[in-house]
Amino acid sequence: MNRRNALVFMTTQVGLLWLAANGFATNANKSNHKMVTSENIKIYSAEKGEYILTNKVLKSDAEWKKLLTSEQYHVLREEGTERAFTGKLLKNKEYGVYRCAACGNDLYHSNHKFDSGTGWPSYYQAIAAENVSTRVDRSFFSIRNELICSRCESHLGHVFDDGPAPTGKRHCINSISLIFHKLDK
Repeated sequence: MNRRNALVFMTTQVGLLWLAANGFATNANKSNHKMVTSENIKIYSAEKGEYILTNKVLKSDAEWKKLLTSEQYHVLREEGTERAFTGKLLKNKEYGVYRCAACGNDLYHSNHKFDSGTGWPSYYQAIAAENVSTRVDRSFFSIRNELICSRCESHLGHVFDDGPAPTGKRHCINSISLIFHKLDK
């Protein structure tokens, strides 16, 4: 094999690896945002202290763009990430619930928040397993578990296995994905 053929072969292999890690995964993630018809889902309501039935939130990209700021849209709908240590809820220590900034679904309780030192709000568990879902994220040549809102499928962040007891999990969440709602103790 001559030098030119070797270079073409290597370039082709790198391109295929990139498509496998990024290109195909991006298309798969985008198709996940195309939700099916309206359906009822069971989620936990912190204010009611019980599970409730509600509808999935179904909106077009145009509707999301009208509803969210450009920064929120980038993170919540395009699976972006805010810069570390810039989120307004990072140091919040008030008692309450963190809700999805796109649909208002209860996601995390302040009792489950901890300081991970990573620069993003971190929780060792969701308020209820039904409220937060996961899907595989194959972007940036890595495989991670992406966290999404079960109600509207907005991107929240990622989950890692380096959190505290009792779960050993760290839900690393973009502050811009959340709105805080204070609760009475």
